[in-house]
Amino acid sequence: MLKLNIITKDEAIFDGIELLMDDLQIEVCLEGYPIEVTKNAGPIVVRNNGEKGEIHFEEPIHFFRALGLWLENYQIKREFDITETPQFTMSGVMLDASRNAVLHTNSVKTLLRKMAIMGLNVLMLYTEDTYEVKEYPYFGYMRGRYTEKELRELDLYADKLGIEMIPCIQTLAHLKEALKWNYAMNIRDTDDILLVGEPKTYEFIENMIVAASKPFKTKRIHIGMDEAFNLGLGNYLRKNGFEERFQIMNKHLQAVLKITEKHRLKPMIWSDMYFRLGSKTGAYYDLNAHIPENVIQEIPNVQLVYWDYYHTDEQFYETFIEKHKQIGPKPVFAGGVWTWNGISPNYGKAMATTEAALTACKKTGVQEVFATMWGDNGAETPLFTALPVLQQFAEHTYHKTVSDEQIVERFAFCHQSDMADFMELNKLDETPGVSQNNLHESNPSKLLLWQDVLIGLYDENIRGLSLNKHYQAVAEKLQQAKHKNNEWKPLFSFYEQLAHVLSLKAELGLQIKAAYDDNDKNKMSELVETVEQLKREVESLRKSHQNIWFSYNKPFGWEILDIRYGGVLTRLITTADRLNQWVNGEISQIEELAEERLPFEGPYPMPDGTIGRNVYHRIVTAGNLS
Repeated sequence: MLKLNIITKDEAIFDGIELLMDDLQIEVCLEGYPIEVTKNAGPIVVRNNGEKGEIHFEEPIHFFRALGLWLENYQIKREFDITETPQFTMSGVMLDASRNAVLHTNSVKTLLRKMAIMGLNVLMLYTEDTYEVKEYPYFGYMRGRYTEKELRELDLYADKLGIEMIPCIQTLAHLKEALKWNYAMNIRDTDDILLVGEPKTYEFIENMIVAASKPFKTKRIHIGMDEAFNLGLGNYLRKNGFEERFQIMNKHLQAVLKITEKHRLKPMIWSDMYFRLGSKTGAYYDLNAHIPENVIQEIPNVQLVYWDYYHTDEQFYETFIEKHKQIGPKPVFAGGVWTWNGISPNYGKAMATTEAALTACKKTGVQEVFATMWGDNGAETPLFTALPVLQQFAEHTYHKTVSDEQIVERFAFCHQSDMADFMELNKLDETPGVSQNNLHESNPSKLLLWQDVLIGLYDENIRGLSLNKHYQAVAEKLQQAKHKNNEWKPLFSFYEQLAHVLSLKAELGLQIKAAYDDNDKNKMSELVETVEQLKREVESLRKSHQNIWFSYNKPFGWEILDIRYGGVLTRLITTADRLNQWVNGEISQIEELAEERLPFEGPYPMPDGTIGRNVYHRIVTAGNLS
């Protein structure tokens, strides 16, 4: 542990230093190595002359990044002089706490410390209904909602590290879980959209806004309003008749902004609904979308958030940023880390889109950016897998251009881990049959884990790809990574076991089908043993995943994954029973295996370079799960 003597007039930074001492392996004391710290306008300056250190910073977050830079360089040389110029005034993270996984406060604090060392200065907790609204006891009921006390505690913790926490909620759509209870019967337009124009709707929204903003020091708030695809087409239509949806959107936004103005808040919204309504196809990224000038004039003064984690063409981002500037000043850009691809991260797509997007943001003068960490379809992927992409965001925040080597070097210091080991996780979905960087978002690790071995909806998609061998090689790499990265050993253990399970299961359906078609009962008997082995390995995977979940998250939401693992295990029991009955002559036919195997289709054509991408209920059955 390195002893440092921090010499500064800015006493406030010591609160943050105290929080980071264990992570940085330092002790602050008078007999330590001297570092003179000066707060002044300008770039970050980090120096050492062999006798003393020197740090110049402007914002608190810059100091914590600078301290990490000083320590990183002091480990390898005694003289250095580094200058970094921040490219953005805001650069941070939006963490999804609404798709089953709600990080417990200790995990959020861990993320905050890592953000501080990287130099990221904003954290949004995306909470659709996972925060406490005392007037509505069913709001977030049994969903792991944060209490006011928990949020206040996190905000104070973040503030010590120079990080602003901004509440991020929904005030129009994406409220299916909040609106499913009877209290919301009279404020629903559709099952996930609020009823515009209803007085009780705005009473509800005001209570949400007050509850969401009260724990935080900031006056900024993200009020959502994205993807309201059926706005005005449910109870609103029955009550009011058809109305131009641009007008409904503006009317609602104006009413909500009266509430934020009343409480002296500074709101931002996702921008997509205006572009969708201006598109003939309802698409967000329609370069031909036309928003009428009279509608633009009626859009209230609110900051628009342009979210895009799909394009790898820098020019597209530049064009769309300019379109946003035509509607409202100073747009915010939200990229994505692709933690929501399935059960493993998609680093290829995340890094390709981030590189293009942040380069475009710098060229077009965008000053505020953040990375979304969504957890779609069950939050199966542990969110700390996002760290390599967050490091990429951080390096872009302090450099005009960024090399892969820079990201790797900083990652090694900030997280005391080998980024190459994390990148091995990419191979769980970037398999044979999937194009480089997985730009079409294939998620074979999810498909092949959850799919049924007797029905095998995706078996034909993977024929001839030798995925059992692929996953065996991945498992071996992850076993090595597990022993090299002590802090992340449970994470790599989980993914090692996932790869091991897939090395048995990926092609098992094809093998069973072939044995059945060949009437090879000896081979089928061997495969029954594989099924029995697989049951044991899946149970080990479930336990490993459960360990990860409970170490990071509140318990609420794990029941969903328990049910998914239970589905795999019980179907394997049924599979063994059915195969044994056929082998023993108790039945003459296994109807599931007699069916011809077809490539999985729809609802959209599958492009080249993908094996498929889908959500749980479409993977496990061709029937109706609900």
